[in-house]
Amino acid sequence: SNRIYGIILFCWFLSFTLHQLIPVLESSCVVIPCVYSCPKKRKTFNRFRAFWYRGHTIVASNFPELRLTREFHHRTRMAGSIESGNCTWQLYFVRKTDTGPFYFRIEIPFLNSYSYLKNKVTLDIFQVPKRPVMTIDVRNKVTATCKVTHVCPTSPPHISWSRAGTWTTMSKQENKWLWSTTSTMTFIPRVADFNKRLECKVTFHGRKTTKGSVLVFKKRKQNIGVSHLDLTTISPGKYFSQVAVICFTLVLVL
Repeated sequence: SNRIYGIILFCWFLSFTLHQLIPVLESSCVVIPCVYSCPKKRKTFNRFRAFWYRGHTIVASNFPELRLTREFHHRTRMAGSIESGNCTWQLYFVRKTDTGPFYFRIEIPFLNSYSYLKNKVTLDIFQVPKRPVMTIDVRNKVTATCKVTHVCPTSPPHISWSRAGTWTTMSKQENKWLWSTTSTMTFIPRVADFNKRLECKVTFHGRKTTKGSVLVFKKRKQNIGVSHLDLTTISPGKYFSQVAVICFTLVLVL
């Protein structure tokens, strides 16, 4: 008769966070991407047990009934499907003590368990958010952009403007763990808008904020004629002298 004395299932870890140092804003959130892979087997396993550790402390698990320590209770969750090889996890309301390093452990009952101690991730916690990067283009319409980077795509920062207008906001993945959010504002400028600063305000998860500003300036027009003379950009003295030159030129032509 055929007897099965044991089954050994070896898993290997494909990690996008291998020895990574991820900068995170204090009080905001972070999504740590993680992927592992196991050989395909005919047998379907009922329940994979997955854990993220800091030292000997469990900081996240795919078992909702597992009660975490008070330090991490209600602040973490597994974001991916463990059975499909996604071990991504999220940490909310990041504290300055959440530096790690953190590592992943997989347990497949009656088959195999492994802690990926060589695939750790460390968080670099900073307290002051960086200023956004801004651009502006002034034509018949003003188009301005306000861009920030972050590590929490599930709760991207909110961007608002100091002036009314039409704007759209889009997020983009820059690399395996870094994302950017850009707000593009357009409006038809009035005279009162020029030589003033247009501001954008960024509010991150956890309510920390940062601001940026750009100056709305009017481009000087070339080949000025009477029908194109811009009275708002010159002083009265310069206006009369230009009118005099134009009239004198017209008299000579006539």
